[in-house]
Amino acid sequence: MVGQPPLTGLKVLEFAGLAPGPFAGLLLADAGASVLRIDRAVSGPVARQVPDQLTRHKSSLVVDLKSPSGIALVKSLAAVSDVLIDPYRPGVLEKLGLGPSVLCSDECNPRLIYARLTGFRRDGRFATMAGHDINYLAVSGVLSLLGRKGEKPTPPINILGDFAGGGAVLFQGILLALAARERTGKGQVVEANIVDGASYLATFNRFALKTAVGNAPRGENLLDTGCPYYDTYETADGKYMAVGALEPQFFKELVKGLGLEGQRWEERRGEKENWPELRRVLEHKFKTKTRREWEDIFDGTDACCTAVFEYGEMERERERLEGDQRPVVTLRETPCLALRSDAKEASHGQGPGVKGEAYVGIPLKPGKGGESVVERWLGWKKGKEFDVLNGSAVAIKSKL
Repeated sequence: MVGQPPLTGLKVLEFAGLAPGPFAGLLLADAGASVLRIDRAVSGPVARQVPDQLTRHKSSLVVDLKSPSGIALVKSLAAVSDVLIDPYRPGVLEKLGLGPSVLCSDECNPRLIYARLTGFRRDGRFATMAGHDINYLAVSGVLSLLGRKGEKPTPPINILGDFAGGGAVLFQGILLALAARERTGKGQVVEANIVDGASYLATFNRFALKTAVGNAPRGENLLDTGCPYYDTYETADGKYMAVGALEPQFFKELVKGLGLEGQRWEERRGEKENWPELRRVLEHKFKTKTRREWEDIFDGTDACCTAVFEYGEMERERERLEGDQRPVVTLRETPCLALRSDAKEASHGQGPGVKGEAYVGIPLKPGKGGESVVERWLGWKKGKEFDVLNGSAVAIKSKL
């Protein structure tokens, strides 16, 4: 019988933001933490809340952060929280009286882990500038590595910056601070930024620039589409196969599956002057069959040749294509929360799953579930210690 999710009992106060901050909160929520999103009160005919679909297992509370009674409520929640996620530009929460000097003080909550995330470094030349994923990758040096030969640098949507270098790195920092708190009894400020996060993820690639693996111009190296047996190829039906046959024994299996035996490609593949010809051969060969036909040939082999699946078809054919979405990691004794509705094993998580089974993001309506979280965290009753006035939660009385 499995135990509770690993972060059960952890209280997380997440200020509403875009992409990386909510993703860090999502990782915590999927692991069992109680995550309360603080939405700002908005008004007027064109007022809009922050769009956010990274809301699994979260609750929301609308708070007027310009109101003293709203600020008092946030302080009371912070006093019992384990983690606070600050997604704003430097200084925003300080101006509201909600900076770490206040919330992490002995008077409020010295055990609080105050996790803040910015795009650029807080102490760098771009600190005061606006930016997006593409800008953070650009100034980190990582974007210069991405793209084909003769083409301009190409951003990988916003996966590498916002989510990997931002949200996931902040999540790691929070876990490190939680581990440190077990030893010291004190919380601390965790500062992550997407520039450093993405750069750290590119450690191997940065080192490779000074080795034969990556010292050629962009798009001419072993792992950046320069090598013909580490690339994707179009098939007869307009779909794609991915080839990663780097090692000799794997390349031999690729040649066998493609019917290219007897042409000495096994001996010739290592010489870069042969790469253009080999690429033309592979391009022609892969277009002779459909992707499904190539799947039938290469499935179960060591050719390192697999289909490039699209999320739409993975959703439709979940079992055949292993498209059932799972928690980020499997904990055998204390699994994270399930994403699919019929989860039965630790690898699929525990609990009833979520609507859309991680293929559909369900926006969290501002204010949904927040009142019950206030009662659960603080023991406060609506109408007594707190209330909701004009759509915003306020503290009627607070110790802070």
